[in-house]
Amino acid sequence: MKKVFFGITGAIFIVLSAWLGNYFYKKSKKDPIVYKTEKPFVKDIIKKSVATGSIVPRREVQVKPQVSGIIEELYVEAGQRVKKGQIMARVRVVQNLDGRNRDMIGINTAQSNLQNAQINFNNAKIEHDRNKQLFDQKVISQQEFNRFKLDLQVRKQALDAAKDNLKLTQQGALQRAGNVANDIFSTVDGILLDVPVRVGSSVIERNNFNEGTTIATVADMNNLVFEGKIDESEVGKIKEGMDLNLTIGAIENKVFQAKLEYISPKGKTEEGAIKFDIRAKLILNKEDKLRAGYSANADIVLAKRVKVLAIKEKLLQFEKAKTKGAKDKPYVEIETGKQKFKRVDIKTGISDGINIEVVKGLKKTDKIKIPPQKKPKK
Repeated sequence: MKKVFFGITGAIFIVLSAWLGNYFYKKSKKDPIVYKTEKPFVKDIIKKSVATGSIVPRREVQVKPQVSGIIEELYVEAGQRVKKGQIMARVRVVQNLDGRNRDMIGINTAQSNLQNAQINFNNAKIEHDRNKQLFDQKVISQQEFNRFKLDLQVRKQALDAAKDNLKLTQQGALQRAGNVANDIFSTVDGILLDVPVRVGSSVIERNNFNEGTTIATVADMNNLVFEGKIDESEVGKIKEGMDLNLTIGAIENKVFQAKLEYISPKGKTEEGAIKFDIRAKLILNKEDKLRAGYSANADIVLAKRVKVLAIKEKLLQFEKAKTKGAKDKPYVEIETGKQKFKRVDIKTGISDGINIEVVKGLKKTDKIKIPPQKKPKK
């Protein structure tokens, strides 16, 4: 029995040893790496920078009243086209005690300014006449007499301005005292982007202390611009006159052209980064219809190569520069036989971030080894 037991145990040991040996042999034996290849191709390479912004009218005007009161009539609505001088609203002027007091103060001030201007003019006239006699007698020079002549002209202009100011002040006070209506006119040709007031709304006049109530916003929609911001890391790469390709979120499958015309000389801090304002003129066709406020992204074309030999950037390998300050040397490995490769140094051009131009070192028929991608360190 012992012989049978040891015989069975020995057979099991031999079989187990053979299986373990075969397992560890296969485990230690690695399959050979098979490298894939890609060929160069012909492509347009565009190097660009991206800016975000919106479409706005170049000329946008807010029409504000010259008097305070209540909107009595409203003749326009948003989206309507208006002409310069077209009546848009009528304001009923309502004068209160404070307003009357301000009018009286304004009239008194205008009268006082007129009196001072008259006195200054009279004095300048006396000096002018006296020195003219001296000039006619050749006692003083032409240059010295011209000084009195110029002073008289200045005093005359100041006197005329004071008279006009008093007249306008008195007329305004009379209108407000009579509770009359005042018409509001468009100051430019364009389309009404917004009419924020309604009939019965109270409005405040525009003056040195108040912006006033906006009656309407008028803009020329035939002259649109792109206004955006660009990061400080990109602003040094652009200049006025560069082409822009605009993509507008509200309009799919269409790219609009624009020409960069302004770069802000000073950056602004936004969310911890320095941004520079830019502006570009849109080049539109007659059938293009855009609305103010559309958000847009602008691709600024920094450089462009048409139909050049290119490869994917992932195919590039680099030899570390031996001297400080020198650039790493780019190269690729091309196939010479089945899974046999040789190194070829190349000269590259511009890149769009995915594809890169090959200036020298490759042919269109070369098969380039796809190098193994390094796994990011955890």
